[in-house]
Amino acid sequence: MDKEIAIKVENLSKTFTIPHEKISTLRGAFVNMLRIKSYEQFKALDDVSFEVKKGEFFGIIGRNGSGKSTLLKILAGIYQPDGGKVKINGRISPFLELGIGFNPELSGRDNIYLNATVLGLTKKQIDEKFDDIVNFSELRRFIDQKIKNYSSGMQVRLAFSVAIHANREILLMDEVLAVGDSNFQSKCFEEFNKYRDAGKTVVLVTHDITTVQRYCDRVMLLREGKIEIIGDPEKVGSEYIFQNMSDEEKRILEKEKREIEQNKRKSKNQKEQEEKEKIKTEERIKIARITKVEFLDKGGNIKNVFQTGDDIVARIHFRAEKPIPKPVFGIAIYTQDGIHIAGPNTKSSQFNIENIKDNGHIDFIVPRNRFFSGGYMFSVSLCDWNSLTPFDFKDRAYNLKIISKEENQNGIIKLEHQWKI
Repeated sequence: MDKEIAIKVENLSKTFTIPHEKISTLRGAFVNMLRIKSYEQFKALDDVSFEVKKGEFFGIIGRNGSGKSTLLKILAGIYQPDGGKVKINGRISPFLELGIGFNPELSGRDNIYLNATVLGLTKKQIDEKFDDIVNFSELRRFIDQKIKNYSSGMQVRLAFSVAIHANREILLMDEVLAVGDSNFQSKCFEEFNKYRDAGKTVVLVTHDITTVQRYCDRVMLLREGKIEIIGDPEKVGSEYIFQNMSDEEKRILEKEKREIEQNKRKSKNQKEQEEKEKIKTEERIKIARITKVEFLDKGGNIKNVFQTGDDIVARIHFRAEKPIPKPVFGIAIYTQDGIHIAGPNTKSSQFNIENIKDNGHIDFIVPRNRFFSGGYMFSVSLCDWNSLTPFDFKDRAYNLKIISKEENQNGIIKLEHQWKI
């Protein structure tokens, strides 16, 4: 093995057998004894090959179920692969799951000795490092309390502190820092930099693209157990975001298709009754109505998923049964939990419309949107100039999603601002 290589993986494969029926009681086991059991084969890793250089900060990203955690557990020796080879050049300090290796009935002090012993340290070495471990975790006040009384963030601090002080050549990390607070995360990344400067290796599994692009030398993108791409963090991170957007578009389309099929399966009588009620309602109040709303990008393509900074066009289609002079179109935007963000209309925006008739559409345009990641709901209204006659109102009937690469996403929107002292 090349002395400059810390980890070498060749043609790695791992398959899990998943039973279709879960049995959790003795009675259930007895009842199902004579039944034919069915299973499903799930290929978590499929012919995966890559190398990690010594002193490299190597990121692994991918959607849930892509094989990231399985790969790290094979590297740590927790799982055995079905096929392929793994060669490790150095001692490993795995930090894979919150609280793994901790005994909840023991104190933080006792768990330090227990965990460090599992990692191969002698009692003398642990004694020498004990104060450094406790100081780094910032848990001296609680070190003699039982671990079961620790918060998840406190457990992360202690576990990471033990792992980082085990003085191993290779550190494996699986998404656990997502539980810690921002100050502790910064502290951990400072340690990662020290690791790298000392010629040691860090392998990090995460969903946080910002972290990957800031700290990693190279990144590997996994998808359904296969390697999609290995390379520059910016390029791989952008590909991951693009895949997420495409997947979300497909999910929304599939959901819409299912809803259409469900509506088709409604009984004929129910459909007829709904149609009668719809006609009655339209005859009574809907001289004009909103027929649909589509979201478009600046190229005119219909989309439901955008990135922060993209132009968003909400195209509002309408039909007026007779001429409507000086109509007013309105928009209201909400977060998924119902927070009202904005509510402009054509009148308040001084966009006067002479009249509308028959079929047409009007575009509500948000240039370079500043929304952070999340789902958003749109309400759309159509009324007369004095807002006395509401022709149509679709309350939170339209949805879109934003995926953002912005750092420190606190709040709902990226506020343009300046500081001055």
